Amino acid sequence: MTGRKTARTIAAATVGNALEFFDFTVFTAYAAYIGDYFFGSTDDYVRVLQAVSVFGLGFVARPLGALLIGYYADTRGRKAAMTLTLLSMCIGSLLIAILPGYRTIGIAAPALLLVARLLQGFSVGGEMGPATAFLVESAPDTKTSRRAASWQLASQSFATIASGLLGALLSLVLTHHELASWGWRIPFAIGAMIGPIGLWLRGALEETLVPEPGQQKPPHILSVFTGMPVEVLSGMLITAGGTVLQYFFLYCALFAGKNLHFHALPALSVNIAIGAGTAFGAIASGYLVSAFGQTAIVVTCRVILACTIVPVFMLFSHGAGFPVVFSLLGFLAIFHGAASGTGTGILTRLFPMPVRTVGVGCAYSLAVTVFGGSAQPIFTVIINRTGSSVSWCFYVVVMALLSTVPFLWMRKRLRDTPASLATGLHTP
Repeated sequence: MTGRKTARTIAAATVGNALEFFDFTVFTAYAAYIGDYFFGSTDDYVRVLQAVSVFGLGFVARPLGALLIGYYADTRGRKAAMTLTLLSMCIGSLLIAILPGYRTIGIAAPALLLVARLLQGFSVGGEMGPATAFLVESAPDTKTSRRAASWQLASQSFATIASGLLGALLSLVLTHHELASWGWRIPFAIGAMIGPIGLWLRGALEETLVPEPGQQKPPHILSVFTGMPVEVLSGMLITAGGTVLQYFFLYCALFAGKNLHFHALPALSVNIAIGAGTAFGAIASGYLVSAFGQTAIVVTCRVILACTIVPVFMLFSHGAGFPVVFSLLGFLAIFHGAASGTGTGILTRLFPMPVRTVGVGCAYSLAVTVFGGSAQPIFTVIINRTGSSVSWCFYVVVMALLSTVPFLWMRKRLRDTPASLATGLHTP
């Protein structure tokens, strides 16, 4: 595969994932404005909680998207599924960009906002499986496939950087009133416009799905749950730690404004440090995995995060300035990027090709629905109830450690998995 073709393949496969996290990062960063616009409560805390709760409810549609679109990808092809998910994501972004607010249409405003988020959740749930499977299966060898898988998280990080830069720019050129009334819509409109570019990139892809020799009919849509429950549970737990950490970092822009009392520009700018650190860690892990192994990278990095997050936020709570917050969040994000970028590749090794996109998509989406969808409301409630800017970090620490448990019972399986299963070049 030529360098130009490889770059286009990676860009096409990751554009949907990037768009997902661009929208999600923007939604979190502008949660206070969205809460003011779409909800009628007079309490600031309640409006923010309502906004992040709608954000979380969008995750409910993810498992359904993973199951249905994943099955479609395992029977009709990865390319067709990725086209469908990208189109749905863009429609959801466009709806958020143009919907009228509570003062205009009343209770219909938050209801339509929820519809847009459910549409996004359905498409995002179906995106992860086929896109990751396509990345791994299109690689010419095992080493390249593991490196390619790390680009899924790297694409999320680049989207985080882009949202941080755009947030900083909007804070500079717009007043607070302009941001609150209409400026927050601009990032969602830009997200919707990414769609045609992604569809053009994906239109030139070559299908990677190769049916099993002698396979008469596709596996039953629920076969991954009935035949591989341990693999699904393991994938969920591996993903759970990563997704809580991901939304922990995404929440930091809101945290910096609400709890550290930073102005809008520095608060939104922390996403730049987080995105850069995560991208660096994800890409670096793709090169380090051959030397240290996937398991060692994931476990080591998540244990390091579990040991450092609370001390770092204790420092923040004692009045650390923006340069310290910016630098330390970027540093912590490196370990998160390395662990989660490598963990994405591990998911593909748990499932054979006939059920790979259903397996990866469902394990990922169920974990993100349960743990990612609830993360930001949990953060908000913990901070409000305890009055402590450190208390919420203990939940993140527990989840980071819990995500290392599957490597104990799946150690032999991951060690014995042949390279062909990881790459998809041949099926066992």
